[in-house]
Amino acid sequence: MSNSESSSPPPWIVNEDELPEESRLVLSSLPREKGWAEPYLYQYQGFWHPAWQFHLVLDCQKNFRLQDFDVLVASYPKCGTTWLKSLVFSILNRHRFPPSGNNHPLVSKNSHELVPCLELDVDPNNRIPNISSPDQMRLISTHLPYVSLPKSALESESKIVYICRNQKDTFLSLWHYMNKLRLPDTGIKGLEEAFNRFYKGASVFGPFWDHVLSYWKESLKRPNKVLFLKYEEIRAQTEFHVCRIAEFLGCPFSPAEGEAGSGSGVVDEIVRLCCFENLSNLEVNKSGKEWTGMEFNVLFRRAQVDDWKNYLTPEMADQLDHITAGKFHGFGLEL
Repeated sequence: MSNSESSSPPPWIVNEDELPEESRLVLSSLPREKGWAEPYLYQYQGFWHPAWQFHLVLDCQKNFRLQDFDVLVASYPKCGTTWLKSLVFSILNRHRFPPSGNNHPLVSKNSHELVPCLELDVDPNNRIPNISSPDQMRLISTHLPYVSLPKSALESESKIVYICRNQKDTFLSLWHYMNKLRLPDTGIKGLEEAFNRFYKGASVFGPFWDHVLSYWKESLKRPNKVLFLKYEEIRAQTEFHVCRIAEFLGCPFSPAEGEAGSGSGVVDEIVRLCCFENLSNLEVNKSGKEWTGMEFNVLFRRAQVDDWKNYLTPEMADQLDHITAGKFHGFGLEL
């Protein structure tokens, strides 16, 4: 059953009167815009959030404590998050779960189940297991901009692996994704309207450019803290970047694990396990869903570079390229 056919609305179609009082009070004072798959987005700390998610953001900022040995996988939505989660999980757990094994967790679980989300899965109502107090290294994901992370994330020695993507493919993928989540007569329908809102920054966790810059600048200041990756570069040289991630996380591949690119080493096995073609064809990703009711199959579309050329007009592409060049000018970043 798709979200649009569900007998009860998903959490992003929330009755704001049901939110905690603290969240309602804060929301009432925030700027708001029409949402893409939800009634409204609210601007908090310079970035946009749906109401249903906002109170969880406040909760994790207030209560979550990252430890020095924790790892965050961070991204703006639709920049390769599912793929990066799978890669990092497989890298860190390769001795416990050999990537060539039929019993690897990714065969039966989506990476969103294996790598819980900071602002969604630290749930005060315990709808799913809480990740706020284990006594060992935790692999956690987030879409929060750097400025909105819990204070402990900024002050601890926890590692952050961030992935970004070309602005045109990011917008296109986000538009397709939100179209699958929204109910009839809710949110934004047309490509042009969505484009205009993305361009002005009014998208979930947007503005896109501010989000990317927040992590880019921190990666320059603290390269041992933040590893900044580009989706297109990982697609072009996956084995190289898998090794780069392992080095950054302090668990480099040993000679005994085989040379990357040989076709038989552990790096190559991780690449094969986590590739789009393999993950998208697993039964869990065809028919499974997470606690919000979102079906995992909406996370997999095409994963192609430059798919925007099939949808955007030359004028749209020029607009996004122009604003990107202006936003990133002087920071040494190109997408």
